[in-house]
Amino acid sequence: MAASNSKKAPAKSDPNSFGAKVRLLFAGNNGYTLRKPMRQWWWLFMAPVTIAFCIGFVWPFIQGIYLSFCEFRALDDVKPIGVGNYIKVFNDKGFLHSFGLTALFAVTSLVIINILAFAVALALTSSMKGSNIFRTVFFMPNLIGGVVLGYIWTMIFDGILVNTPVNSIVNDPNWGFWGLIILVCWQQIGYMMIIYIAGLNAIPGDLYEAARIDGATGWQILWNVIIPNVMPSITICMFLSLTNGFKLFDQNLALTNGLPKEIADGAVVSQSELLALNIVHTFKNTPGVAQAKGVLFFILVAALGLAQLGITRKREVQQ
Repeated sequence: MAASNSKKAPAKSDPNSFGAKVRLLFAGNNGYTLRKPMRQWWWLFMAPVTIAFCIGFVWPFIQGIYLSFCEFRALDDVKPIGVGNYIKVFNDKGFLHSFGLTALFAVTSLVIINILAFAVALALTSSMKGSNIFRTVFFMPNLIGGVVLGYIWTMIFDGILVNTPVNSIVNDPNWGFWGLIILVCWQQIGYMMIIYIAGLNAIPGDLYEAARIDGATGWQILWNVIIPNVMPSITICMFLSLTNGFKLFDQNLALTNGLPKEIADGAVVSQSELLALNIVHTFKNTPGVAQAKGVLFFILVAALGLAQLGITRKREVQQ
């Protein structure tokens, strides 16, 4: 009886078994066995990505800056001319018009996209029936290419305007501008909505409960609980909306191609042409000037993006 009641000694595992060797490999010295070769051969793992990055981005970027100070038709016929291309850029009325139009477009689309995306995300996270179906429907336009969307909306707008004095979206710059706003909002609201939903779902439920116990109204909860805690999502969405607004190209090309054109002070100005499309059109005739525009375009987008990130990140709440 004593023998039957005594506890059995645990079976010892074989130190030479495969499982024991795997456990030793991962547990020994807190994983030092695995980290040692990675520390020794890190450059071998980084080399392919670094080389690809330098070939695909760094070298073309440096070469582009150099070519912005040159006059050329082909890369084997380059003539340095100093800052002449930049002087031509600031005297280009078409470029200045495109800059102003792009700034107005970026700010307008940023405000509309983020307000509507946040409102939709707030509605779809409030125990709404069929929310998963609505999420899919709102996100689907983002899966369609910009050129395809541009041609689709061209047919829609032309069908609306066919019996009006405007007749076509390419005949009126106001319709061209607001047509681009509608197209981009329809495409990007669903994408931003997903980011806002992720931010809303990350807010602890205790904060809502504490606010209700303190007698907070719906608007007070929105402004004092939801928005401060969803600021990381607002930062991301505002950054994407701002940079996408300035970089917009394919939708502009397919929807209006910069039309209509007007003559201002002896220069032909495309009334609905944004910056990216203006640079491409310039490259056909004067590649050096287009390269200078591209450098200024990069500086502008990078500066605005970094400034926006710095401003909105200061308002983020640490949870």
